[in-house]
Amino acid sequence: MASISAKLLAAIGSILVLCLWSVAPAWAHSPDLPFAPGEKLYYQLRWENIPAGEALLEVQRIQKIGSSPAYHFVMIAKSNAFVDIFYKIRDRVDAYADTRMTRSVYYKNKQSEGDHKRDEVIEFDWVKNQASYANAGVQNAAIDLLPGSFDPLSAFYYTRMTLADPHQTLERPVTDGKKNVIGRARIVKRETITLKNGKTFDTFCIEPEIKHIGGVFKKSKNAKIRIWVTADDKRIPVQIKSKVAIGHFIGE
Repeated sequence: MASISAKLLAAIGSILVLCLWSVAPAWAHSPDLPFAPGEKLYYQLRWENIPAGEALLEVQRIQKIGSSPAYHFVMIAKSNAFVDIFYKIRDRVDAYADTRMTRSVYYKNKQSEGDHKRDEVIEFDWVKNQASYANAGVQNAAIDLLPGSFDPLSAFYYTRMTLADPHQTLERPVTDGKKNVIGRARIVKRETITLKNGKTFDTFCIEPEIKHIGGVFKKSKNAKIRIWVTADDKRIPVQIKSKVAIGHFIGE
């Protein structure tokens, strides 16, 4: 139960991807982007109406990866004290994308979920158009990359750049270092929603394709994820809902 809740934002990042990109100066943050270093988004995670944990999405300062300046995106997810008793979760993802937001340049994912541990790294070689994946130091064979591929978390931020109108269909290559696929999503409608805290937002409702997501999503008939993103120039994801066989998971 809690494991799925804590992974929800990461799963969304891997499939919400788009097809056009903006161009920014090599070292500067573009004022036209909907995010900037210093942004922090906090989410409360629930299974049905039961609190399960919290997550943070943060844009840290621009850093150099090799010779390339890059945005540094961070996601931290953890279960609450009650869930810790049964299944303690402490996850952190660090993702780096070039400052023009055209592709990923480095990615690492450290998971501690009950007895399950992962320490994943993806290195991107854009001269050879390849990505190399390692887990706990064990290296996989390199895979070929489609031009403009993003890692799952950078794709989450890229999504916010080109949302436009209802009924728009979105797609972009995304990789987890082991495979490279075209992720797709569609804007279902424009909708005004009110969150549990009483705040109301004008939003776009987005439904991503989930055929590339495994685990409980793959095993659940009629599984679905929907994301509500503000219809202003910030494109902030304010609500996330998933429907799977064991219930509904919500992040706000």
